[in-house]
Amino acid sequence: MIFYADIPGERLDAFLARVAENLSRSSAQKLIEDGCVLRQGKPGKKNDKLNVDDEISVTFPEPKPVQITATDIPLDIVYEDQDVLVVNKPKGLVVHPAAGHQDDTLVNGLLYAMGDDLSGINGELRPGIVHRIDKDTSGLLAVAKNDFAHTMLASQLKDHSMARTYEAIVCGNLKEDSGTVDAPIGRHPSDRKKMCVTPRNSREAVTHWEVIARYRGYTHVRCKLETGRTHQIRVHMAHIGHPILGDTVYGRKKPELGQDSQCLHAGVLCFRHPRDLRPVMVVAPLPEYFQEVLHKLKKTSGI
Repeated sequence: MIFYADIPGERLDAFLARVAENLSRSSAQKLIEDGCVLRQGKPGKKNDKLNVDDEISVTFPEPKPVQITATDIPLDIVYEDQDVLVVNKPKGLVVHPAAGHQDDTLVNGLLYAMGDDLSGINGELRPGIVHRIDKDTSGLLAVAKNDFAHTMLASQLKDHSMARTYEAIVCGNLKEDSGTVDAPIGRHPSDRKKMCVTPRNSREAVTHWEVIARYRGYTHVRCKLETGRTHQIRVHMAHIGHPILGDTVYGRKKPELGQDSQCLHAGVLCFRHPRDLRPVMVVAPLPEYFQEVLHKLKKTSGI
């Protein structure tokens, strides 16, 4: 993976921790020590001071297996066959183990329910997980039950043939009935936990949106992902001035309508079955929290 330095004098390890997804500073230092990081084609040192436009090439090693505890977590499995299952993830459930969430994630629940009947292509850290959704986003997530299915589904993500459609409530009233946000997304320059629209060290990101209903001060929209970047819909809707209701990271800082996390639901997932390429469409209805917000908006808007 190639990055380009954009802050003069920044240390190499600090730069990598800032721009690379899910990479801590200590992990960046380990990559550098292991010779996985080249600066201008030569092995870098963690305390190298960068010049603007220095080319930084990073080779990420294959993930190492780690022990994960199988945990009895209720799962809403809405589709399943010998190759694939689709889970309707509730709001608040973390997808895979991370700091602070070692045994209470979707992956822990999958291991309890499925045992060894999951793909291992991503290493033990995220067995079976083909793509992710945020902790506080509800909705559909595809899980591969073998490496063949994982490879086929991952290729559909890469060529954008796996269709993922979300519903969201955004702040403000969109003037148009539909539109497209085509803006690259990368790591935020000063807050590594956030993403932002930026031309530097970013990747292509395209979101199509359309209005479902308008309310007083808010709009119910449908968003279709053409790409799948971290926090993509949240970042793109905030970028055009209509952050998602309850998103205190990218939008308004105070909770509104009882929502202190984003009102975003992955409601439709379409893909070609990895075994015979038949079309599969899975739909998850709006969860209770989303319906309650819509009910409040209808009342305040006199609908």
